[in-house]
Amino acid sequence: MRLLIVGAGGVGGYFGARLLEAKRDVTFLLRPRRAAELARTGLIVRSSYGDIELPSPPHVLAEEIRDPFDVIIVACKSYDLAATMESFAAAVGPEITILPLLNGMRHIDQLATRFDKSNVLGGVCQISSALDPNGAIVHLNEIHKIVFGELDGTQSPRIDAISAAFAGAKFDSESSTQIVQEMWEKWVFIATAAGITCLMRATFGDIVEAGGTEFAKRLYAECAAVAARAGFPPRNHVTERSLRIVTEPGSRITASMLKDIERGAPIEGDQIIGDLLQRGGAPADGLLATVHLHLKSYEARRFR
Repeated sequence: MRLLIVGAGGVGGYFGARLLEAKRDVTFLLRPRRAAELARTGLIVRSSYGDIELPSPPHVLAEEIRDPFDVIIVACKSYDLAATMESFAAAVGPEITILPLLNGMRHIDQLATRFDKSNVLGGVCQISSALDPNGAIVHLNEIHKIVFGELDGTQSPRIDAISAAFAGAKFDSESSTQIVQEMWEKWVFIATAAGITCLMRATFGDIVEAGGTEFAKRLYAECAAVAARAGFPPRNHVTERSLRIVTEPGSRITASMLKDIERGAPIEGDQIIGDLLQRGGAPADGLLATVHLHLKSYEARRFR
């Protein structure tokens, strides 16, 4: 199975390196800047599960793609998806399988429109990772998992083939017949986590110490109401786990969106918060709307 991984950042780079470590047929689709960086340093991963150093990882630039791949794993930021789809279009053949590891649900519609829904899987990525100043990938927590499945819930031969390709690589993977449910559940959690940490410019623990536990619960409830209206209410055990994380006393965790704000970077505000708000089910003057206004204000100032 020939795998094309779009991007070699904290997500694509990490899982791609693990697959290369397991001797899978992996090629990275890179932008020129990242390609030049990897030519100098190689692909480096620092993780409690074992470091990886790949001096010359297989890679290709968009204009160099000559043949289709079997599976394309998309690991870009949601705001880059339109340009990213164009960059890997030449790698799409009649039997292509596209596995996106993006947050929210809007990207499924975009990929389905561009490449046909029958070619698109659902996917959830669970990891905290980032690039250090030298371009190395730093794995920041103890979780590294990919969950994937057919959007219609079937257990297809291509799901079995991907499961076999992932088996033996040094990360957790799992196929799911409820992948859309799991995508919605992660979306609700990410929207809550990003919403409270960006709005308060603080960690989960700081917010709890300041008396914000009920605030976090109310925001989660608003996000969950949108999912329920769409037919995917978070399951009880997921709700309990999510609320436990965002209301944990002393937690030093913040959402990655806050990290992006703190360094003046682009954010996925429209894709994670705005799209959730537009789907309905949350009050127009509620907490989710306040979070969205806050993020749009950041973007307005950033682009001024």
